[in-house]
Amino acid sequence: MIGRLNHIGVATPSIDAAIPLYRDLLGATEIGEKFAMEAQGVLVCFVTLPNSQIELIEPYGEASPIHGFLARNPAGGQHHVCFEVPDIYVARDEMRAKGATVLGEPRIGAHGTPVIFLHPKNMGGVLVELMETPKGAH
Repeated sequence: MIGRLNHIGVATPSIDAAIPLYRDLLGATEIGEKFAMEAQGVLVCFVTLPNSQIELIEPYGEASPIHGFLARNPAGGQHHVCFEVPDIYVARDEMRAKGATVLGEPRIGAHGTPVIFLHPKNMGGVLVELMETPKGAH
C-alpha cells in the first residue's frame, strides 16, 4: 500500500529565512517559488532533491494550523512525512479499517493531488500525510 517517500514537511517561521540553509549550507540547487495555499493556511516552497523533496511550510493567516506547531517549536522543525499511495480513497478506507485516525477528508494538497493526514498517535508520534501519486509521475 505505502509508496515512495514524496517529501518531508518542515515548518518554519519564514520560508525566506530557511531557503539559505538548503541552498547555501546543504547545496540544494532546485528550489521552487513560494506560493500560498489559502484553504490550508500555509505558504509552501518545495526544495527538490535527487530522491525526494523538502516541503517548507510557513503560516499564512491567523488561523493557520502551523501557528500551534511553531508555538511549541519556535525555530521550526519536522512537521510531517508524506508517502505516495495509488488511490487516496482506498488508502483512507484501509487506514480507518485498521484503526488509524484519519484527520478530515481528502483534500487537494500542494502537488495538486488529493491528500489525507494520519494522527501521530497511530503513527509512532509522526504526523503522516498520504498523497495520491500524481498522474504521470515517476
